[in-house]
Parts: sequence; C-alpha cells; structure tokens
Amino acid sequence: MHAFLETEQLVLRPFTDADADGLFALDNDPDVMRFINGGRPVSRGAIHTQTLPRLLHDYPCFGTRGYWAAEEKTTGAFLGWFEFRPLDEHSPAVVELGYRLNKAAWGKGHATAGSRALISKGFTALAVERVTANTMAANTRSRRVMEKAGLSFVRHFTGDWPEAIAGSEHGEVEYDLARTDWEQRR
Repeated sequence: MHAFLETEQLVLRPFTDADADGLFALDNDPDVMRFINGGRPVSRGAIHTQTLPRLLHDYPCFGTRGYWAAEEKTTGAFLGWFEFRPLDEHSPAVVELGYRLNKAAWGKGHATAGSRALISKGFTALAVERVTANTMAANTRSRRVMEKAGLSFVRHFTGDWPEAIAGSEHGEVEYDLARTDWEQRR
C-alpha cells in the first residue's frame, strides 16, 4: 500500500475496508474514547456504515483523503489514525488536525511526530494556509500534543454536546497555526 507520509517511527497510509477490525478495537477502548463519546462502546455496524465511509472520503481540493491510518513503521501494527482534513471540501486553505491512537502508542511521541509531519506536508505541498485543532478543555494530553506540534491556543468555547460526557462542562478549546508563523519558526 502506498504511504502518504512517513516519519522515523510511523507510516501514514490511506484507509481500506480491511482496517475495520483495528478501528473497532480502537473505538471500543473506553480510555481512547473518553473525550470523544465518554467511553461508550461502538458497534461493528457503526464502523462500517459511519466511520469507514468518513475515513475513505476523498477531498477534491487535495485529490486525496483527509484521514490516514497510522502504522508502526517496523512492525506494521495499526496504531490509529490522523486527520488532516480541509474544512471546505473545495479549498485546502484551512485544515483540521486530529488524531486517535491506541493506548500502546501513547507517550511515545507518535501523535506529535505525525502531527508535525502532516503540518509540514500541508504547508509545503498541499497549499494549506492554516491548521486548526479542537479538543475538550479537560483533555490535557491532546492539548499538549497540539502545543508540541506548534499550534497556539486561540479560544475557549462551549460546544453543543448532544449528550454530556465527563469533562464537557469545562467546554472546548481551539488551537491553530498559520503558514506564516510556521515559516518564521523553521
């Protein structure tokens, strides 16, 4: 399978239907999903009818997808995924950065390395002008990854949660990084 991007430890590649089992395991780990859905289980049916179609979607402005399966480079083990998705399907100017990795990948720098590599590719090869990322204010680990990847805090806001989960009462935060700021830091 053609790699979209590689780091020292990761391979980011397009998703396939064969990733359903890895996604099912990832989305059914309560610790991984704590800040997404409160750790509630996700059905196999939802993986096939909701998750995979979203991850397999091609974006015309990129001529490629906006979600990438993350594998450990030496073993090929499925670690999770990264999102680098245009907010406007027809414009690469602003993209959303996201990541969801299994617990075995936590604390090893994978989220930061994958995020930095995507940001660099976006600013150098994909005509991206701004990268944005959001998380729950209480998700300090994800916030730290955003900061280590070069994004800066923009604002605190209250989202409309269909079902409140632990920590949602503290609201959400937005971070971003403009191409000009990234270029000045290089």
